[in-house]
Amino acid sequence: MKIKNTDGKAVELSDAVFADDYNETLVHQAVVTYMAGGRAGTKAQKSRSDVSGGGIKPWRQKGTGRARAGTSRGPIWRKGGVTFAARPRDYSKKLNKKMYRSAMRSILSELVRSDSLIIVDDFGIAEPKTKAMVSKLSSFDVSTNALLVSDTVDQTLILSSKNIPNCECVTVASLNPVSLVSHDSVVMTSSAVAKVQEWLS
Repeated sequence: MKIKNTDGKAVELSDAVFADDYNETLVHQAVVTYMAGGRAGTKAQKSRSDVSGGGIKPWRQKGTGRARAGTSRGPIWRKGGVTFAARPRDYSKKLNKKMYRSAMRSILSELVRSDSLIIVDDFGIAEPKTKAMVSKLSSFDVSTNALLVSDTVDQTLILSSKNIPNCECVTVASLNPVSLVSHDSVVMTSSAVAKVQEWLS
C-alpha cells in the first residue's frame, strides 16, 4: 500500500505491517502486559520474624495475672512485626514475541486507517526550540498530543518536544503499544518506517 507523506511523496508501506486486521483483545493484552512490566513491586514490610528482638519470653507463662506471651515482637506489641507483611513481588506478565509483534502491527494498521499516522522525511528542527517544534507540528496539521518516532536518538528533537504537554519523543527501539495508543497522532520519519517494517515483517 502507498500513502503520501507531508511533502506529497508516495511512501510504500508493507501490507503485512500496516494493513493488518485490528485485534482489540490482543492489543488490550499487550497494553496490560507492558504496563504491568513497568510496576516496581518493591513494597516490603517486616513480619514478626524479621524485626529485631523478641528472642526471650517476656514473662513466665503462669501466675502473673497477665495474658501469656511468647515474644515481645508480635503484631499487637509496640515495635512488633506486621501481621500480613508485604513482600516484594513481580507483576510482570508473559506475552509471546509473536503476539507482541502482532499487537504492534494491529495498532499501526489502525493508525493508518484512521489517518493518524503521519510520515515525514525529516522533522527539520535545527536547534532545540519548543516554539519551533510547536510550529512544525502545526504545519503537519497535528495537535501537540503527538508521538514523535525517529530511527535514532535525536537530542535536538527530544529537547524541542520535552516542554510540550502530552508530546512524547521515542526511537523505534523504544516504541511500545502504550505510547502508540495514548496519543492522537503518530509522526514517524521515513527511516523509522523502514526500521519498523524490518522489525515487524
